[in-house]
Amino acid sequence: MGSVECDIAIIGCGPAGLSAAVNAKVRGKKLVLLGSEFCTPKLHKAPHVDNYLGFHSISGEKLRQKFIDHVKAMGIEIERDRVTAVVPQDNSFTIRARDKVYNANSVILATGVSVTKLIPGEDDKLGLGVSYCATCDGGLYKNRTVAVLSYIPDGVDEANYLADICEKVYLLPLYKGHQDRQAKVNKKVEVIEGEKPLAIEGDTLVSGVKLEKRTLEVEGVFVIRDAVLPDKLIPGLDIENNAVNINRDLATNITGLYAAGDNTGQPHQLAKAVGEGQVAALNAVKYIDNL
Repeated sequence: MGSVECDIAIIGCGPAGLSAAVNAKVRGKKLVLLGSEFCTPKLHKAPHVDNYLGFHSISGEKLRQKFIDHVKAMGIEIERDRVTAVVPQDNSFTIRARDKVYNANSVILATGVSVTKLIPGEDDKLGLGVSYCATCDGGLYKNRTVAVLSYIPDGVDEANYLADICEKVYLLPLYKGHQDRQAKVNKKVEVIEGEKPLAIEGDTLVSGVKLEKRTLEVEGVFVIRDAVLPDKLIPGLDIENNAVNINRDLATNITGLYAAGDNTGQPHQLAKAVGEGQVAALNAVKYIDNL
């Protein structure tokens, strides 16, 4: 697993993350922009955008493409890597992703909001059998039985990785179009179709996953989503009313960590996200310059 050094790591490639990247680049900082396979799908689905200044009655997809083109024109690459943990250090952060480790002086969270609810027991068992990264924690479950609850195609790769470590691997594909990925599943992985997880069970440690028709006896559960909730990414992050708690500078309760966009709360509007991305980047730059 490689390591990358940078001044600012921006997590999320929606409007807030793209805006933060542009402004950090203009200020001459070395940045890493971490995003999903498809940036800002919510904007892509908008048939018309009428309230973004200067672009009256433009389609969401056209505006999204203008954002992406702006970033590319500035030489900013979007790293398609799913972040699984952010660990604060002394005046720096370690960002764990699936394929690399990133070290940054400051971090901007622009992860948006997730509509996926936590599975009952998921929060309680985090670190006690529940993980969000197979390549990070898979070694802890050598010769054991685990389940992969996959809300995105990446879960197939995670399950295949675990198949070479674990005694038994169950894969529950919980996203549309997963049938196209079936040919890529390791033969040692048991795929369970059509059953949703109802709860993650166990007194202290994970002991099973309750499904609609049965319970899988497992010692580990890997939940693979497009984005990990902010307070699960960073233990100790202050959350209020399901949003990251920030001040006027977009700073969180953790020094050097900023948040921007929909994850900071209502209103979930494009102009707010772009503006907050700029403010967060400018203050992250100021923070780094003062170190």
